[in-house]
Amino acid sequence: MTVLALNSGSSSLKFALFSFERRVEAGEGSPRRLAEGAIEGIGGTSGRLWVKRGSASEERLVAIQHHEEALALAFDRLGLGSNDVRVVGHRVVHGGPSHIQPARVDAAVLESLRRIVPLAPLHMPACLKGIEAVAARDPSLPQVVCFDTAFHATLPDVARRLSLPDRFSEVRRYGFHGLSYEYVMSTLGPDVPRRVVIAHLGNGASLVAVKDGRSVDTTMGFTPTGGLPMGTRVGDLDPGVLLYLARTYGLDTDALERLVNLESGLLAVGGSSDMKSLVAHAPSDPRARLAVAMFGYRVRQAIGAFAAALGGLDLLVFTGGIGEHVPEVRAEACRGLEFAGVELDAKRNEANAPTISTSASRIPVRVVPADEARVVAQHAHRWT
Repeated sequence: MTVLALNSGSSSLKFALFSFERRVEAGEGSPRRLAEGAIEGIGGTSGRLWVKRGSASEERLVAIQHHEEALALAFDRLGLGSNDVRVVGHRVVHGGPSHIQPARVDAAVLESLRRIVPLAPLHMPACLKGIEAVAARDPSLPQVVCFDTAFHATLPDVARRLSLPDRFSEVRRYGFHGLSYEYVMSTLGPDVPRRVVIAHLGNGASLVAVKDGRSVDTTMGFTPTGGLPMGTRVGDLDPGVLLYLARTYGLDTDALERLVNLESGLLAVGGSSDMKSLVAHAPSDPRARLAVAMFGYRVRQAIGAFAAALGGLDLLVFTGGIGEHVPEVRAEACRGLEFAGVELDAKRNEANAPTISTSASRIPVRVVPADEARVVAQHAHRWT
């Protein structure tokens, strides 16, 4: 059985193809990844396609105008016929207050997703485009939507509630990166520690506090803009700042949205949204050095806060592009946490080893590669 996992962005389509030999309920091991790739720059004249299938890889420039065309190209480069995929799973950023489990796409689910668009206007339209592209290609092909917010449905009221009047009940903390956190938890085996902090650090970044397998707090809130400063996102901000900018500089809602999502974060502080570039320039560039230090400080601050929320810490995990591949950020994030029992092994950390703590560290520190696509495929497969 072949399952296609899709992650639709506003100008991109990421895809991964998996093979299942037995049903998930039968307790088979992890599905086999057959291929993966992405089409970037949709809607422009200088897009890029890359596909990796086993030891073979392909990369070339493409000009793709819409997601339907991108999906057709993905099927073509994967060598898929119309009957070669049993089900398609979609990563969906926001599930709103009601979607806390994966769902089979039908008219009612589609309508509910359209109602959620105001909660995530930068992300949901792209998710809907991906779903619509699959339906246009083959209306009979089953589709399953998997929500990044679902992992955080267990947030207690003290972590979920914002101190706003009851009439704004949908405005609360939802949390994101849930599919990534779900995957990390699945790698920890049957003896999962009771108190775990996971740091998903990439262009978008957040942390989660997990107690007895349940999310009890997370750094992102109502939108993926909150929490840590990210590649181009501002992170947590005094709400009075937005009022000041609107009144003093005449910024309307569209301008404020661009500012907090596309013009801030590491880009604003360090001059680049790419963490590897910032780390490389940090020794000679004070702006880059400050951006790296600020990011590490906020991660370290969140780890300490979540250790307090959990009543202690049994395991710390780094994942995501930065979390997996930038040892300088992990070192900065863990600097000063020795009092809590966290001690990094410099050589292991530099080598991006699976375990980067010393043998004497009271708290193990691990690095786990992110794999949301695998979780999406597994959820989709359960619906077949």
